Amino acid sequence: MRPDPTAPLWRAAQVFRLLSCVYALTFQVAVNGDLAHPPAGWVLFGVLIVWSIACAAAYLQGFGRRPGWVVAEVVVVVALMLSTEVIASDQWVLDNQSLPTTLWATNATISAAILFGPVAGMGTGLLVMAVGAALKGYVHIDLGGNATIVVELAVGLAVGMAAQTARRAHRDLERATRLSASLEERERLSRQVHDGAIQVLALVSRRGREIGGETAQLAELAGEQERALRRLVSAAGEHRSDGATTDFAAMLRGCAGDRVSVAVPAEPVLLDVAVAEELAAAVTNILDNVARHAGPAARAYVLLEDLGDSVTISVRDDGIGMADGRLAEAERQGHIGIAKSIVGRVNSLGGQACLTTAPGAGVEWELTVPRQGRST
Repeated sequence: MRPDPTAPLWRAAQVFRLLSCVYALTFQVAVNGDLAHPPAGWVLFGVLIVWSIACAAAYLQGFGRRPGWVVAEVVVVVALMLSTEVIASDQWVLDNQSLPTTLWATNATISAAILFGPVAGMGTGLLVMAVGAALKGYVHIDLGGNATIVVELAVGLAVGMAAQTARRAHRDLERATRLSASLEERERLSRQVHDGAIQVLALVSRRGREIGGETAQLAELAGEQERALRRLVSAAGEHRSDGATTDFAAMLRGCAGDRVSVAVPAEPVLLDVAVAEELAAAVTNILDNVARHAGPAARAYVLLEDLGDSVTISVRDDGIGMADGRLAEAERQGHIGIAKSIVGRVNSLGGQACLTTAPGAGVEWELTVPRQGRST
């Protein structure tokens, strides 16, 4: 079971509940003889105590920290307040607060604020005040002589904001913990890769150049793979995701290579995780096509632009380009990589993929997608 960041607030709320019960007891002793039905007054107080014990147990144990229980508490508080009219005279109701006492009724405001936030807390406080006004038959707002309005609203606002802050701080701490663990794992893997594969590739590259001849080509390939692996290891910790959004600019940096230049904004470009992963897959497919078809000396250039509501990725190469009608011919022959892996992915995100090419003029893709992807 995950820890509840608002647990300290729930415990403090039950201390307040105990004090409010003590106050309700003193009030009951003081006014019970003035009620129209004194025995019923003690019955009402008994219900108050039993319900208070049940709520304290539920909130302290944790099983009551859910919407159904808090709504039930609000209903019970309103019912107990309205029952004052049954056991007391109209004049007594006009001259006094409702029998469960306004202080005890504030417990419902506190519970709603902790679980739902400041808006729900203030709304519950307004409900408690409305029930009190309904008992008296009029609304009298006197902030100087009656602090009930201020107390209910202030408690709902302050406790609700405290609960929100606690949850936000807890999420930030969890993200920081995950990031720390990720960085530690990256360092561990970096050491292993450096002591293994990178060293072997470096040795092959060096010895291949020394031997010369056809081995030099293998040395060049080994050198490229060594440099690519070093970049991959060094960039492995840059891609950060908080479960909802991720830095797409960091993802694109991992595409950089000897023949691939990547230009991204200095600030993080946050995208929905699903959108970023699909878009990165489309870019990877374009770069794969450049490596296969653009020519051995072709270079690729990736540019990311953050346009606010959308992002645009331009991928251009200086290779041999494509003839008119080549894509349509490829689809007829059953080669649907571009249609599905690039255009299909971008269209599924609610965006557009535009291709510009000509023989000898290279290929340029422009992918534009809304920041949140296609709405569902």
